[in-house]
Amino acid sequence: MNDPLGDMLTRIRNAQMRGKSTVVTPASKLRAWVLDVLAEEGYIRGYERITGEDGHPALEIGLKYFDGAPVIREIKRVSKPGRRVYMGVREIPLVRQGLGVSIVSTPKGVMSDAAARSANVGGEVLCTVF
Repeated sequence: MNDPLGDMLTRIRNAQMRGKSTVVTPASKLRAWVLDVLAEEGYIRGYERITGEDGHPALEIGLKYFDGAPVIREIKRVSKPGRRVYMGVREIPLVRQGLGVSIVSTPKGVMSDAAARSANVGGEVLCTVF
């Protein structure tokens, strides 16, 4: 697999289109850090580490719905393996005039765009969520 984070985002998107309450994805530190930010911002109910059917570690993500519609309306990968996108603190974009969140990988860890601005650090823009 070339893009593990993109795979996780696609699994979340597909599970929400089918109305699933949970989705399972292989575990990695980067995926867990991104899920921490999503849970902190209120886009998912949470996640827990489990052992998958094949015996490998996995993450079970609890998806969140409001009035039958998924809370995550749009989730997009910005920085891809073929084209990395790095931005300074002043260049980090607002998602839908501040209603959404950009998830940024900074030297101080993976955080939301608002947290990156308050910590005054830039980095790689991993994805945007609305």
